[in-house]
Amino acid sequence: MDAESYQPSEEHQMLREAIRALADEKIAPRAAEADETEEFPWEVYKDLVASDFHAVHVPEEYGGAGADALAAVIVIEEVARACASSSLIPAVNKLGTVPLLLSASEEIKQHYLPPVARGEAMFSYALSEPEAGSDAASMKTRAVKDGDHYVLNGTKMWITNAGVSEYYTVMAVTEPSAGARGISAFVVEKSDEGVSFGAKEKKLGIKGSPTRQVILENVRIPEWRMIGAPGTGFKTALATLDHTRVTIAAQALGIAQGALDYAIGYVKERKQFGKPIAEFQGLQFMIADMAMKLEAARQLTYAAAAKSEAAMHGATVKDLTFFSSAAKCAASDAAMEITTDAVQLLGGYGYTREYPVERMMRDAKITQIYEGTNQIQRMVMARQLLK
Repeated sequence: MDAESYQPSEEHQMLREAIRALADEKIAPRAAEADETEEFPWEVYKDLVASDFHAVHVPEEYGGAGADALAAVIVIEEVARACASSSLIPAVNKLGTVPLLLSASEEIKQHYLPPVARGEAMFSYALSEPEAGSDAASMKTRAVKDGDHYVLNGTKMWITNAGVSEYYTVMAVTEPSAGARGISAFVVEKSDEGVSFGAKEKKLGIKGSPTRQVILENVRIPEWRMIGAPGTGFKTALATLDHTRVTIAAQALGIAQGALDYAIGYVKERKQFGKPIAEFQGLQFMIADMAMKLEAARQLTYAAAAKSEAAMHGATVKDLTFFSSAAKCAASDAAMEITTDAVQLLGGYGYTREYPVERMMRDAKITQIYEGTNQIQRMVMARQLLK
């Protein structure tokens, strides 16, 4: 798939049908429970692994499916249509491993990617800290060289799937005087001595995916676990987000599609004033606007996916950063508007937990915040346009 051709192929359509069937049968029925109990959906994880949809992006040479970026988008989109929390399984597996694919030694890739491909381990990404969110370069986590090891100390915050993932890509300061150029990336294992996790955050949405602090206390790891050269960690972090913002756009599309589908079904059935409310023009206009916003965001996301794929294969894609930010921003803003309108279309029922659209509205909100707030995305886009 080159950067100009981003329309889904026949293979992509077959993939969509397969993942949608799994999502409708196995994932959607468990979505409300994951939200209510705030428990990680292990049964969904097993189903995704059994169908090889848990980390489709891992290249074939590491035992993965070797799917392209658009295929990864389609998988995340279709899982999110059923359950946003579950869609973070394929999305965060990609987020955690893209730094390895971009920058790591062959030794690291051979060691850590096959277990992810086999479904034996998940991979999370640890960049943010309590005092370093949008300003990630101001992080305080330190990695100090000690012989042929590094010793890590610090606290990472807002880490998706923390505690359930076996592996973590961790950014830490190796050269404090060098600013962003003094940050390096490492693989940390859950089982490493000194690794612990904070309490689960009590969240508005995506409750089936644990969000916790990752606490590093004198965590001693061998230097071969550094991803790329010393001081290149922040560059790797930013390059990673160019690819993975597209997956957040995909998640937003899926949530929005789920809400739109449900709302359309509802307005056709619900009768007021002696006829289905779908016959009222005011509501028809709402439905039309929801679908229009969703389709515009989808086309932008698929175009960004094509550029991500080309860049992953070594092509120079000058506008990837713009497109990935634009897709993430447009899709998440659209998802918030569409899910809010879906709640409105269901009236009082939309506001209750008996119906899924209130969950979708709560889940949509995070897509405007994580992997770079939409305010940051607008700064990124403007920089690209003005440079």
